Order: sequence, then C-alpha cells, then structure tokens
Amino acid sequence: MIDLAFALPADRPLRVLAFGAHADDIEIGAGGLVLSVCAARPVSVDWVVFTAEGERRAEAQASAEAFTANAVARRVEIFDLPGARLPAVWGELKTLVDERRDRRPDLVLTHRRADRHQDHALVGELTWNSFRDHLVLEYEIPKYEGDLGQPDLFVPLGEEVLETKIALLEHHFPSQRHRSWFDADTFRGLARLRGVECNSPTRWAEAFHAPKVRLDPMCPADGSPLPTGLKGRQS
Repeated sequence: MIDLAFALPADRPLRVLAFGAHADDIEIGAGGLVLSVCAARPVSVDWVVFTAEGERRAEAQASAEAFTANAVARRVEIFDLPGARLPAVWGELKTLVDERRDRRPDLVLTHRRADRHQDHALVGELTWNSFRDHLVLEYEIPKYEGDLGQPDLFVPLGEEVLETKIALLEHHFPSQRHRSWFDADTFRGLARLRGVECNSPTRWAEAFHAPKVRLDPMCPADGSPLPTGLKGRQS
C-alpha cells in the first residue's frame, strides 16, 4: 500500500490544532500520531481541552506537555466548561472553537461527529462548522457504547511510540485508573486491530475518519512549487 505524506514548505513547521472535549481524549485518540509527527519534523501544536477541573486540569496540562515535548512550539489551553453537558453551553463552546481559526492549522485533530458521547459529537460538529477548508481527522475513543465504526485513514505506529503513548496515559491520568477500560490492554488491542486493517509494517496503528481529503497527484514530496502543466513523455 502506498503511503501519503505531508508536503509542506521547508521553511516553517507543520501546524497542528488538536481539540479534546475532555482531559485524555486527544491522547487516547491521536497521541501516537502526535508523538510520531513531532519526532519526524518541526511541528507547532495548539492543544485545546474544553472540560477539565481540579485534578483533571492538572493531569491534562502535564500530559499535553509530555506528548508535545518534541514540538518546536506548543500552546496548551484548558477550559472548565461542564463535562458531559457541553450541549448546554453550545454557544460558548462554538465561540472557543471559532476563535482558534486564526491559528491557520495544516492539520486539525478532533472527535468523530458520529461519536455516541454527546460532548465528543458536538466538538466534532463544531470543528467542521469552523474549519471547512482544512484537513480534519476525526479520532476514535473506545467506550462502552461500542461506536468505533470503520475508519478510513490509518497512521502506522512504531512499537516504541505505542508503548510511550500507553506509558504516558497510565502515568498522567491516575484519576482514570479505576475505569475497567482504561488500561494498556485496551489501547494496545485497538492499535493492533487497526494495524491489521491497514497492513501496518510495524503491526500497530491509530485510525481516523477522514471525511474530506484532497489529493494532488502533481505535488512533489519535497514541497517545492507545483508544476503549471503536464509534461508528457516524448516518443
């Protein structure tokens, strides 16, 4: 299977904007992607969590800093909107999402609009409402409702990256250890399944829903200017 890659000018970092309804959402859904891309190229990360108070706020801050430790620039923003009740503060949430359009991200990471958790679904919906001409990847969160679906974009993860992701999750979110699903078996099992589905050369992968992707067949891999026309093979 051919792999697609980011083709950007070499004179600036990749700009990533990540939205999470709750502390640990971004890490669970896209932590491996963030770790991998920050290790591979210069990356600027805007990390936004909408609901986190008290202990959860401290966990979210420390975890975000750990996952973006290799970024060339980062901005972590944590808000205290009411968890599990984001639909009740729709207007305030929409304002927060809208205000981040000036970050001009190359890649937006957010929740899946079909997620069964009401907070997740609303964040996903408002992301698309505000970022209509962007590459938006919707990540997945395992849960009791069994709503993972059939993702269509996969990011292979090296085993070291996967184990780092799991270790950081377990270390930075002690408040979640009592939950039966929050453990290494869940995270490793899902990554193995997604690795099978995309025939990952590393065996592991994270998966995303990519409702809108634009493919330029003429874009050079080094990010150099696009050709203005076709060059046919001379006979």
